[in-house]
Amino acid sequence: MKLLLHTCCAPCAIYPVTEGKNDDVELTGFFYNPNIHPASEYLRRKKACVDYFESEGIELILPERNPGDYFINHGEAPREDRCRSCWGMRLFETARFAKENGFDSFTTTLLGSPYQEHDTLKELCREAAEKSGSRFYYKDFRVGFKSAHLKARMKGIYRQNYCGCVFSLVERHEAKSQKAKK
Repeated sequence: MKLLLHTCCAPCAIYPVTEGKNDDVELTGFFYNPNIHPASEYLRRKKACVDYFESEGIELILPERNPGDYFINHGEAPREDRCRSCWGMRLFETARFAKENGFDSFTTTLLGSPYQEHDTLKELCREAAEKSGSRFYYKDFRVGFKSAHLKARMKGIYRQNYCGCVFSLVERHEAKSQKAKK
């Protein structure tokens, strides 16, 4: 099976890549994340993905970054709506690309994070598959989250400390400030 793997970051790709190899899947990474802010953070995550995929001998597709795709579609929506919309945008683009480029299925590393809404992500993947005419390959990658992130730390792979968007960066700084005040 030719599988397109939407990749949010290198540490989250480790377990799905391992599983794909174990399942004898022909994987290709797809680093589509116009939400990542600032540009320097985007470049750090992109480099970590390029280096990781190269070390695994797996192709990584790098669509052009256009942060406007994120801001035009998400603006000042409440967090719950903003995250769902952002995930949906990235997953639909992955599904569309998979269909138009001869992949059998697509999936996402977002399904490996215990910090994301797993059921919402599954629902969005199914919707993206239906709208694009592609197939969604589901696997619960959360079981490998801790081991993958430990492996990333041991290998010196860049590990970020916020989701990626400007809003999550602001929320992280606000929470850090509140903690410091206590």
